[in-house]
Amino acid sequence: MGGKSYKPPASGEATVKLSLEQLDALQEIVNIGIGQAASILNQMIDSPIRLQIPYLKVVSPKTLEQELEVQINGNFISAVGLKFAGSFAGTAQMVFPTESAALLVTMLTGEEIGSNDLDAVKIGTLSEVGNIVINGVMGAISNVLEQHLDYSLPNYTEGTIQTLLKSSDLATKTVILFAQASFTIETLQIKGDIILIFNVNSFDTLLAAINKIAGKNL
Repeated sequence: MGGKSYKPPASGEATVKLSLEQLDALQEIVNIGIGQAASILNQMIDSPIRLQIPYLKVVSPKTLEQELEVQINGNFISAVGLKFAGSFAGTAQMVFPTESAALLVTMLTGEEIGSNDLDAVKIGTLSEVGNIVINGVMGAISNVLEQHLDYSLPNYTEGTIQTLLKSSDLATKTVILFAQASFTIETLQIKGDIILIFNVNSFDTLLAAINKIAGKNL
């Protein structure tokens, strides 16, 4: 794996090079957090729930928008986000197509499948799920890298992809860690995206902490 790196294909925007070792380390840390979140969610429902991260990569805001447009395919999204600060600063978002969000919450609450519109109870439930998953991932990053982080209360957003990006207040030099989360409840497949948004300086700090834990300069 030595010598190779990933570079977001975005002309005129922030360029961040990551070695495959660094990407592997980030993937492992996120998987630890996802595993912890899955254990908590398993206790909330009768049917076992499994969370997986098929892939993780670093992208620019422009590339993120393109990625989401392909995956969401023009549909509305439901997102749960919270801001974090401390050794690293940024925003973490858990994003679902609205239909998938409604289906997931229906499975968790045991209610009959009906309208895709999320009422206050369902919004509260989805916020709790997003909070569990985001805190699992950010907690793993904080614990494994031995860094302190503080969190805001979760915030729910519903609308278009542009609504999400606008609410995140992304600058062109923002560095984004983008992971796709796959939910499996029995035979049901529900997909969501985990998006961690860092400013460039914070992301550099994150990578420095990864290198330190690895005990070598990757």
